[in-house]
Amino acid sequence: MRLIRRAATAALALPVLLSGCLVTRRKLPVPKAPSVVQDATPDQLVQKLNVRWGSFETLNVTVDMKATVTHSQKGEASEYPSIRGIILLKKPLMLRVYGRVPVVGTRLLDMTSDGKEFTLWIPSKNEAIEGPATESQTKSTNQFENLRPGFFFDSMVVRGLDPGDEYYVTADTDTVEDASKKHLLLVPEYLLNIVHRKPGSQELAPVRVIHFRREDLLPHQQDLYDQEGTLRTQVFYGAYANYGKNSYPSTITIKRPVEELQITLTLEKLTENAPLPDEDFQFKTQMPPDTKIHRLNGHTSANGSH
Repeated sequence: MRLIRRAATAALALPVLLSGCLVTRRKLPVPKAPSVVQDATPDQLVQKLNVRWGSFETLNVTVDMKATVTHSQKGEASEYPSIRGIILLKKPLMLRVYGRVPVVGTRLLDMTSDGKEFTLWIPSKNEAIEGPATESQTKSTNQFENLRPGFFFDSMVVRGLDPGDEYYVTADTDTVEDASKKHLLLVPEYLLNIVHRKPGSQELAPVRVIHFRREDLLPHQQDLYDQEGTLRTQVFYGAYANYGKNSYPSTITIKRPVEELQITLTLEKLTENAPLPDEDFQFKTQMPPDTKIHRLNGHTSANGSH
């Protein structure tokens, strides 16, 4: 009898539930879709990337640099004052990053690389670090001493595909909050996944993921992985603006999740493909003779005593 009563009660309640009389409704923000959504094939995205990379030779950028270091185990985050910086790039892999205190002009750091070797000079400590430009598994407790030229170069300019790269494209739509206007935005994207096939295996190893917003088909995010498939760098590109003949993101946010380091670059001035002599990427003659140079293999010497 109890089962019969429960079945009868459920049968009576069903029409009420279906009618919606017991449903509580509340207003939710309606995400706004972009007015323009462009289409592109995977080959067109790759061609667009390769053409842009092929037209690039040098870059001279004046930026405002701001760093944030997170100590997750301590539950702390340290924000450092903004500094003025100059970033020089020259294909194939030459890079110089120079930062100084605004107004006073004191040099805080200077890093240069020819793509094979790099030197990071920290004048305030009268020290420098040098070694292979490739990233090392050995990390310093000072996050700034882990700065390497590769992720700066790859963050400033989105490379084209290399021989041996394989790729596939997926489509997605993200929902983001526009804090200034207090509404949600729909962001349709193409994700260009660049992978390598491991030798003698069907396994694909991630290399990069480039996020193209379909409003303008420009890169707005890039995820870079190491050989073990670990996410090493995330780059977020802000609104694009015209600098000469080409458009570039007005802000570049570089996140290094392993080191818990974030560097935000706000572009102030940019010149593309102007002549940059190799001398612009050298500064060792400017270092004091007593500068302690730490080689990543553990050797320490004074400047000029190699």
